[in-house]
Amino acid sequence: MIRMQREPICSDELIADARSDGDGAVVLFLGTVRDTNIGRKVHYLEYYAYTGMAESELRRLVAETQQKFEIGRVAIVHREGRLEIGEVSVAIAVASAHREQGLDACRYLIDTLKKTVPIWKKEFFEGGDSWIEGPPSP
Repeated sequence: MIRMQREPICSDELIADARSDGDGAVVLFLGTVRDTNIGRKVHYLEYYAYTGMAESELRRLVAETQQKFEIGRVAIVHREGRLEIGEVSVAIAVASAHREQGLDACRYLIDTLKKTVPIWKKEFFEGGDSWIEGPPSP
């Protein structure tokens, strides 16, 4: 499961999609909207994506990660649109025979996703708004 969506993310669905009976570990990462950033009170975030390209890049990233680490299936869902404080913006489930490979692969996936996948985040805070991190525009 690789998907961009506007609806809330169901982590149970990701776990079920990634896990098999041969896996001894499923690592789940949930990125959530926090209420402060750089000392500013955050009101909400908006995520924008080049959806088709983002899903394609996520599939490529998953294939690369499966080659690099000894892991099984991976599920990634990222939200688009307006997200309120506390909502899940991105979820990654990585299944593996042992926890070490799953943990390493999950960290690699989220760190690389933030640098390479065409998803942009705009933060709305007390006193203004600002674009935050993400890859350069295509």
